[in-house]
Amino acid sequence: MSTVCPSGRSRPRAALAAALTAAVLGAAVRGVHPLPAFAAPKGSVVEVATRPAFVQPPGARESAARAGAGLSDRTRLRTSKPGRMQVRLQDGRSFRMGGDAVLRISGDSLDLRKGQLIAWINPGATRRAPLRVKTRVGTASIQGTTLFIDDRGDEVIFLSWEGEVSLTTNAGEEIELTGGQLTTFRAGNDTWSAPTLLNREQARRRRSNSILLNGFTAPMETMPEVEAVLQRAPAAVAP
Repeated sequence: MSTVCPSGRSRPRAALAAALTAAVLGAAVRGVHPLPAFAAPKGSVVEVATRPAFVQPPGARESAARAGAGLSDRTRLRTSKPGRMQVRLQDGRSFRMGGDAVLRISGDSLDLRKGQLIAWINPGATRRAPLRVKTRVGTASIQGTTLFIDDRGDEVIFLSWEGEVSLTTNAGEEIELTGGQLTTFRAGNDTWSAPTLLNREQARRRRSNSILLNGFTAPMETMPEVEAVLQRAPAAVAP
């Protein structure tokens, strides 16, 4: 079969396939990851703050992450120290990942295998459904919230920088965090700490030392709310 060009001349399908292949290869050479025609984009890489950072679309090889690269469902993202990148999803939800981190976009969820992650929902986002972040020890659900997760192997830290976080552990336990509170899972004895409120010095130290709150040129839209939580943190937390 053949197709008809606007000029009225027929163009064999082989020629169309060749043109499409050339376009895809050209995009790959420029460092842009084209999406298959049937794959609706889930988002894009906003910034690669430091390298190494990698993107692996489903069924494709891993390659260096580039700002502007389109991301489809089931894309695997990876960073190695000191690599860090920021991603924005189509519905206004965003995240940063860094250190030795591995994450997969999975439908409406993020599947964090290891490393550090900060996720938030941009004010004015078109979709207000909660963003779920799955980890090997539990699933966190956020809505209008800034959540930090650090999976260090022997322990996993969940910290609400601002807003409410609902955490469901693999054992079915429900844990609620509010702004400035954290909980830690310790692998040695498979236990969770009770939610703990950071005092002002602890919060400021984490803020100044964070590899995900610092060193990016792209904005983090919920930073004013994070700074407000820091200002309200108590000078000391009662035992």
